[in-house]
Amino acid sequence: MKRHAPSTERNREPLLAVLREVLPASGTLLEIASGTGEHAVFFARAFPHLTWQPTDVEPESLASIASWRAGESLPNLLPPLTLDASSDTWPVSTADAILNVNMIHISPWAACQGLMRGAGRVLVPGGCLVLYGAYFVEGRETAPSNLAFDASLRERNPAWGVRQLGDVTAEAARHGLERERVVDMPSNNLALVFRKRPGR
Repeated sequence: MKRHAPSTERNREPLLAVLREVLPASGTLLEIASGTGEHAVFFARAFPHLTWQPTDVEPESLASIASWRAGESLPNLLPPLTLDASSDTWPVSTADAILNVNMIHISPWAACQGLMRGAGRVLVPGGCLVLYGAYFVEGRETAPSNLAFDASLRERNPAWGVRQLGDVTAEAARHGLERERVVDMPSNNLALVFRKRPGR
């Protein structure tokens, strides 16, 4: 039941450094597409004053998250909830921050659109949305590894693929989320930070 993703050990420390700069001192963080649950355990331990709410749409992932959680004594790590990012029915009505790692490229574009709609709806004004993954950046030479990754994704599912940073940013803006920073990460990935505009 407890699954393991090697990439989590490679990216969690660099991502932690970004999160330390942008997450609120307290409140609820909604993690969308928590996958194995390893990130949830690691980050809940690193941010004991944040209530960490993991979610996923896949039953196997929900079972893995629950298994990782059961092996820890982290009072701020909540039981996982079922959440489909592309749906307009989320089990959480408000959040102070949202984290989404490595989902947008392995799901249809509708999942990104739903993520932005949902983030615009549930984030408190001034709350942040943090994304991590591979992106194509306009005006920047694309790493061969990202081109190969995109081809392999589209081979597995034509609706998947590495997204253009500009497209993701535009989708976020439609729902009151302004891009605050873009941070280069290991293996040609990026961390993106969006902030919900006050008054939205």
